[in-house]
Formats: sequence, structure tokens, C-alpha cells
Amino acid sequence: MLSLHTNNASLSAQNSISKTQSSLSTSMTRLSTGYRINSSQDDAAGLQIASRLKAQTSGMAVAMRNTQNATSMLQTADGALEEVGNMLVRMKDLATQAADASSTTADQAAMQSEYDALGKELGNVMRNTTFGGKALLTTGTIASSMTFQIGASSSETMSVDLSTDMTAITTSLTSATANYATGATAAGAELTTGTAANGSIAKLDTALASVNKVRSGLGAAANRLDHVYNNLSNISTNTQAAAGLIMDVDFASESSSMTSNQMLMQAGTAMLKQTNSMSSMVMSLLQ
Repeated sequence: MLSLHTNNASLSAQNSISKTQSSLSTSMTRLSTGYRINSSQDDAAGLQIASRLKAQTSGMAVAMRNTQNATSMLQTADGALEEVGNMLVRMKDLATQAADASSTTADQAAMQSEYDALGKELGNVMRNTTFGGKALLTTGTIASSMTFQIGASSSETMSVDLSTDMTAITTSLTSATANYATGATAAGAELTTGTAANGSIAKLDTALASVNKVRSGLGAAANRLDHVYNNLSNISTNTQAAAGLIMDVDFASESSSMTSNQMLMQAGTAMLKQTNSMSSMVMSLLQ
């Protein structure tokens, strides 16, 4: 029907152009950002899922850094205790030598002097070993129960408690050398006689066993943290891949869609021009 008031063909063409323009705008936005979902209108459910996955991935990235920091801290403590063990071995050698009847009083005095110096350094290492400015060993982090955050949720924690074993180290070191507790440089009496030196051997054996027990616990915790890190890395990789499948745009498909919409826009514009000339056909009937 030819009408001056209503141009149905023009209205239809305008509606088609409007839809095509909306689709073209969406395609251009996706190609410019690289994301398939740029607002909740694009895919409400997909956005919710992707946001949850991104939050989990971000939390796991922090947890992975936590495990690395915790491992470094445990390795620092283990290195300090290794040196403590080395000093205890040397002290035991001195005690073993001083306990022998062939050692003279002068020999025992010389060995006692070194023994005292080592005892003082034991105290220095145990009290002053720090990580990030915080004490680790005596009255420090390792001496109390530790909780590591190893995941993105509140339930993902790892507890390590070496407090009892650390107390045993302090007790055994205090028993083995007076200079450990006091930090004094005064001569002790642990090696001044053969009998005293012989008694020190057993005390040093106890101290060494205590140190090795804590080092074993530190090593076990560090190994566990390594496995935690590897597992988090695997989960994070796959979670990021899943979020990418939801959020990322398929450039090949979207480019094809944009090209198609551009051609439709051109065709629609041409047809709109043609429909606008239909009113002249009505006027020709009145001539």
C-alpha cells in the first residue's frame, strides 16, 4: 500500500539497521578489548562464573607467594640450626678430647676456652637469627605454633608446631654450656676435669638429637610446602584457562561477524535510501 503517512518499508529498514548497528557495535567492542564479555548484559551467568574463577586465581597467586615466603623462612631456620649442629659437634669433639687421661690441665683449660666461646655463639645464633626482622628460633616464630595460609579460602591452612622440640633444644643447650644462657665470656667448668668432660659428652649428644629433630620437622614442612606450591600452580593454570574460555573473544569468529554486520549496514543504508523515495511515487499518482 502506498501511503504518505506511513512508510512501512522505511520503518522496516530502520529497524533492521538499528539491530545491525547494535551487533556491529558489540563486535567492535569485543575486538577492541579482547573480551567476549564486557558487561553483565553480554552474558550475565558467564560473567558471574568468570568473576568467581578470577577471584580464586588471584587468591591462589597470593597463596603461592605465601608458600614461597614460608619455605624461605623455614630454610633460614634450618640453616641456622645446621650451624648450631656444627658447633655442637665441635664442642663434643672438645669434650671427648678433654675427657681423655692424656689431656693435661693446660690442655683442658685451652679446650674450655674454645668451648666457652662456642657456647656464647650458640646463644647468639639461637636468639638473633631473624627473618624479615622477626626472631625465628628462641622465643621466635619457630618456637611457637605456626599457621600458613596455603589457599584462597579460609579453610586452606597448614599448621606446624615445633614448640615442644624447640623447648627441648633450649633445655639441652642450657644444660650443656653455661655460656649459652648467660652469653658471658667467663670460663666455664664443663671440660676442666675428665669427669666433667665425660658428662658433657652425653649432654651434647642430647642437644644434637634435639637440634636434628627440629631440623627434620622443618624439612618435612618445607617439602610439604613445595607440594602445595606445585598443586596451586596446577590449579591456577587450569582455572585461568577456564576463565579465559568464558571471557576471551574468539577473534576469528568475531571478525567474521563484524564484516558481515558491516556489509548488512551498507545494504540496509542503501535500502533505506530507496524506501525514502517511495513518497515521490505517491505524488506521481496525483499528477
